Amino acid sequence: MARSAAPRRLALLGGGFSTDEDGLLDDWVLGCARVSRPKVCFVPTASGDAPGYVERFLGAFGPRECEPSVLPLFRRELDDWGLRAFLAAQDIVYVGGGNTANLLAVWRTHGVDRLLREAWAGGTLLCGISAGANCWAEASHTDSFGPLGVLRDGLGLLPGSVCPHYDSEPGRRPSYQEAVATGALPAGWALDDGVGALFTDGELTETVTRAPAARLHRVEPAADGRSASVRAVEGRVLKTRTR
Repeated sequence: MARSAAPRRLALLGGGFSTDEDGLLDDWVLGCARVSRPKVCFVPTASGDAPGYVERFLGAFGPRECEPSVLPLFRRELDDWGLRAFLAAQDIVYVGGGNTANLLAVWRTHGVDRLLREAWAGGTLLCGISAGANCWAEASHTDSFGPLGVLRDGLGLLPGSVCPHYDSEPGRRPSYQEAVATGALPAGWALDDGVGALFTDGELTETVTRAPAARLHRVEPAADGRSASVRAVEGRVLKTRTR
């Protein structure tokens, strides 16, 4: 009997250890893993492998029921075979924020884009915040080049576009809506800070929030051809677990 393919899953995060004190979104991500004590690899490429960012990850995930690790690329330690084996062994790959365009360029130089696709097809949960959310989609709304703009050069694991910080950064909301309305970006998903969204085989399967007012938004071109149609998706409100 043929073995069924593993579900291909990825999660977009509007928060986590780098921005939130309660750890609710990180607990949710760990709960989405396929095992009780998951291997979690942090990929800080978008920040240039910033040491402080790495320390914050290890400080947040070290005490949790998981096996945390970090994949540096600016001072790469693994050869091609080792890199493939390392990523394939992860239950969760957690990508940090920073510059989306630089992140994608470095990944492609090292072949990490291809290896992440292989890991994803094998059942590894891919997730991330800000640039680490943008990178999975076909396109994204980004400040990688200074002013807010569009980047139509993502990995394409999630159809359409992604916009992070939809409710918290000045100009994000109108700029993203205009980009979708004019066709500069394809229809997609905008995340308020505090939201988590899980996609399975390209379809939204769960939405959660650590802030009751925060929402995930589906943004599409409106029928008039001049504006955007926005639909808010309410998420399950996360609560602090009893430890």
